[in-house]
Amino acid sequence: MAATNNYEPILSAGVTGTVYSGRSESLADYRAKGGYDGLKRALEMGPDKVLDLIKEANIRGRGGAGFPAGVKWGFIPRNRERPHYVCVNADESEPGTFSNRSLLEQRPHLLIEGALIAAFATLSESVYVYIRKEYYEATRQMQRAIDDARAAGLIGKGILGSDFNCEVAIHLGAGAYICGEETALIESIEGKRGYPRNRPPFPAIQGLYMSPTVVNNIETLAIAAEVMRRGVEWFKGIGTEKSPGMTVYSISGHVNRPGNYELPLGVTMRELIYDYAGGIRDGNKFKAVFPGGSSVPMLFEDELDVVMDFDSPRKYNTFLGSTGIIVMDETVCFVWASLNLMHFYWDESCGQCTPCREGTNWMYKILKRLEAGQGVNGDVELLEDICGNITSRSICALGEFATGSLVRTIPRFRAEFQAHIDQGRCPFEKGYMRFG
Repeated sequence: MAATNNYEPILSAGVTGTVYSGRSESLADYRAKGGYDGLKRALEMGPDKVLDLIKEANIRGRGGAGFPAGVKWGFIPRNRERPHYVCVNADESEPGTFSNRSLLEQRPHLLIEGALIAAFATLSESVYVYIRKEYYEATRQMQRAIDDARAAGLIGKGILGSDFNCEVAIHLGAGAYICGEETALIESIEGKRGYPRNRPPFPAIQGLYMSPTVVNNIETLAIAAEVMRRGVEWFKGIGTEKSPGMTVYSISGHVNRPGNYELPLGVTMRELIYDYAGGIRDGNKFKAVFPGGSSVPMLFEDELDVVMDFDSPRKYNTFLGSTGIIVMDETVCFVWASLNLMHFYWDESCGQCTPCREGTNWMYKILKRLEAGQGVNGDVELLEDICGNITSRSICALGEFATGSLVRTIPRFRAEFQAHIDQGRCPFEKGYMRFG
């Protein structure tokens, strides 16, 4: 749901637009609200001026890293010695994140327009939209929108009467979390196993088919389309100085009103949980929250007033991530929660790097015996030691993702972990799923 408080006049629906209306926005509906006017403006300006405008807006990537989109586009060579490509990362497999799905299903033309603008600015003539295979309705709506846009002369040869040619195609993933990493995504599009690549060379120089490639998240491109239509000043009038604009926060877990909330960057975590998501369910007390998907280290009660932008959470050794906010109340056992997460990361590790492949399996086994009341003294310290031997020792960041929550949780709740050893059982009486 979009914000309905004092932020609404500033956002004027932002990128969510007709999301939650219960239907997918047609091409006619989209164009009636100014859709594709941003693309038309881009074609009139030329690629270099479009690139300058996106840089001026300082659109920071909404996929997790927060790297400025204009700078990323600027890494693409300003020549056509090799084909250039735009890859849209619509894999959205980060636990706790579900905002992109709504945009794909209900505002597909906004994504298409943003992708075409990116292609024009980077001298590309091919766009691949990499969609998570489980997103059946999103894929259907996206293909319908591509077909309608092509029929209207918005995709293909001579777009809007210009000399700009660009094709857009969908590529379905195969359910691999690792393919959310941009080089693994590129490998997958090429028909290979989704292994992350060593860098350098970076995708901007040798990406898809060893050619210059830019990879952007759905929301980043949607915002680029809105900025081209509404202007830089509109965008910079929202959010904070270093983190301008808005984002869609996906809030789930133990709250009264889970959902998507489009708000300016700069609201606090406390506002998100209590003012928007309605506070903790069943009158329970708050315990912890993942601020940006399960790969991002947790925040605790005394840290909830942190500003949710790209820079402020770093003082707590965490970050904005995918803005997939997972709230946990006092009933949650952190050993069980860590076991749940480690099972996921062990299962989703591509297996290419030994520290990640073996370390996640080892930690999963230790957590499993702790949760079953079979742990021994030294297990908690062993977990910390393994975390240190995984971090920064793999090609991609999955190792850091797998260890991030433990690195912050064990020092603060060591007694909870130790209690599983001392009592020979989980001290939390409420029933949870157990792994066999």
